[in-house]
Order: sequence, then structure tokens, then C-alpha cells
Amino acid sequence: MAATQPPDPVKLFVAALWSDAAALDESVRLMQAEWGPLDFTGPDRPFDVTDYYVAEMGSHLLRRLVAFQHLLPLEAFVETKLICNKIESKLAGPAGRRVNLDVGYLDHNKIVLASAKAAGQKLYVGLGIYADLVGRYADGRYQPFEWTFPDFKDGRYDTELTTIRRAYMDQIRAIKRQK
Repeated sequence: MAATQPPDPVKLFVAALWSDAAALDESVRLMQAEWGPLDFTGPDRPFDVTDYYVAEMGSHLLRRLVAFQHLLPLEAFVETKLICNKIESKLAGPAGRRVNLDVGYLDHNKIVLASAKAAGQKLYVGLGIYADLVGRYADGRYQPFEWTFPDFKDGRYDTELTTIRRAYMDQIRAIKRQK
């Protein structure tokens, strides 16, 4: 029988969806209070793949990826979504959310987003939260699945995700050298 091995820590990132810059800035400040400094901030990219959020958040939505410097034990993943939900609620306006925080993690071979909604590909991980596998690393990039969100599927974040992965891999190598 093989001995169990704890998983490596993972790289926490958030794909923030917003049209209100003040709400985005405050959400980033609140997330940093929880998880420490950022080590990556991507450019603002148009979120033009659906109008699902327009009634709640307005039009001309943007998405920005941010990643946190400190690696996270995988056991903390559920709590990250609960924290993001609280931040979204705290910053909500009369019409609803002003920022939507899609928290996830990446490691050397996959991207997983946290979700409060069940679906066929999502695995329940506790406290009403599901893990949604949205990409696996192959051929130099994270490859999407048929269910992956369209904006993650169309390649617009490939450069950013590669940069975040590179930082993660450097961090993991440093941890393993210390052992």
C-alpha cells in the first residue's frame, strides 16, 4: 500500500469581473488583507462573452486576473470562495454585486475555480462549494474543457496564466530545495 502524500500548496488567483473601478480596488484591498500581497496583476480585458451579468453589474464589464504571492494549502480552498462571497456582498449596491470574484487556484497541471453552483463536471468540496476543473496543462498552456467558461477557453488569458504558472513553479522548486 502506498503511503499518502499531502499535495503541494497551490497558487491562489482571482478573476475579478467588474464595471465599478472603486469596487474592484476595494475588493483587491480586502483580499490582500486576507491572503497577503499580490505578485501578479493582469491587464483589464473586456468581458464580452455573455450578457448574463448586465442587469446586476451593468454593461462594459471588464475582467482582471490577480494572483497572490503566498501559496495556499489546498485545504483552505473552500474558505477562499466563502471569503470572496462575503467581499462581494459587502461591496454590493442596490442592483446587486458591483464586483464578481471568481476565485481559483492553479498548480503545475490544472486550473480549478470555486463555485457555489452544482454542475456535472463540478466536485463538491464542502460548505456548499464545488471545485470546477477548467483547464489542464499540456503543450505549453492550460487546455480548456468543453464546459470551461468561454473567456477562459478563447485564449485571452493564456499569457497571464503562463506567467502565474511560472511564478508558481519557481516557488514550488524553492520549497522543495528547502526540504
